[in-house]
Amino acid sequence: MEFNILEICLLSALAICFLIHLYYVLGVHLKLAQYRINDLTAESQRPISVIVCARNEKPNLEKYLHRLFEQDYPQFEVVVVNDRSWDGTADLLEELGKKYSNLKVVQVAEGNKFIAGKKFAVTMGIKAASHEWLVFTDADCEPATPNWLKGMQQPADDDIEIVLGYSPYFKRKSLLNVLIRFETFFTAVNYLSFAVKGMPYMGVGRNMAYKKSLFFKNKGFAAHMHILSGDDDLFVNANARPDNSLIQIHRDTHVWSEPKTSFLAYLRQKKRHIGAGKFYKPKHKFILSAQIAVQFLFYALVIALAVLPSTRFIAAGIFLLSLMIRCFVYPKLLKRLNYGELRWWFPILDILLMAFLVFNAMMSVFVKKVQWK
Repeated sequence: MEFNILEICLLSALAICFLIHLYYVLGVHLKLAQYRINDLTAESQRPISVIVCARNEKPNLEKYLHRLFEQDYPQFEVVVVNDRSWDGTADLLEELGKKYSNLKVVQVAEGNKFIAGKKFAVTMGIKAASHEWLVFTDADCEPATPNWLKGMQQPADDDIEIVLGYSPYFKRKSLLNVLIRFETFFTAVNYLSFAVKGMPYMGVGRNMAYKKSLFFKNKGFAAHMHILSGDDDLFVNANARPDNSLIQIHRDTHVWSEPKTSFLAYLRQKKRHIGAGKFYKPKHKFILSAQIAVQFLFYALVIALAVLPSTRFIAAGIFLLSLMIRCFVYPKLLKRLNYGELRWWFPILDILLMAFLVFNAMMSVFVKKVQWK
């Protein structure tokens, strides 16, 4: 069978995209599927400060905060930063302070100097923390078990300054919830896999930990204080190295979180994340941009070649081979990361996620205004 110049170019481009895509699947993500998860140590080590920032989070604090005090860990404090709330959060925290002796409350008052949003609140919480090892989560989060802090505690190796955890979203009955959980899964697979590979580039503030001294040694958020988001991923991007970071994905250390319930709210959340991503290190921006671009081109080329009679079977064959390889890796990861029921819908969700990422990228060009709360 002979091909014309156009068909040869399209087939060549498809082959290149396929090979690059295989690098991300087998060269990066497979490492997480094969990553050995060690048992949590029963020997608790140094004390911990858990930091939670809350802005008008009274219902979530009432629902979830008590779970932090149920941790099976000998010495820890919970620092809650009340960031200019007006919903009764202050009164609730005052009452909880009478019940829990290891609760420390930091009040942030209104003022025009607090334009940096959550980063200022996080900084205030870190300054108030009594201990060197800081574990972060959010007001709408719930540790999977009382063993969370055992897994997120400071490792015996004192050179480790950052621990990247994992935070899945609660399951709800909606297509949006399925999309949110699947997108969160791929985000987690990416940053956890690259960290295992020796290229940590981000973490999520719902479940991560680092040294207080690391924060102040590198002047905290000073380099990106003008950016609304990025109190978690930009800090990790700037300070994480292969020799000072590790991951923790033991099932007992997962932190469950409340997902967005409206598409508009979810778009605003993703807009904040994209805004922070623009300030990643150049090599990280290149690798992540290339990943999305190659995946998009792969689908586009498969569709284009499927239209041509002479190439449709080749395109279908390459697509099926790609699908078989991905079905070997990602369903295992979905089960490992607490989204096991989604593995049966993986091929469909993979296509939906690609469409959403393209749509979200287009929307980010037009939607400019974002805020923390």
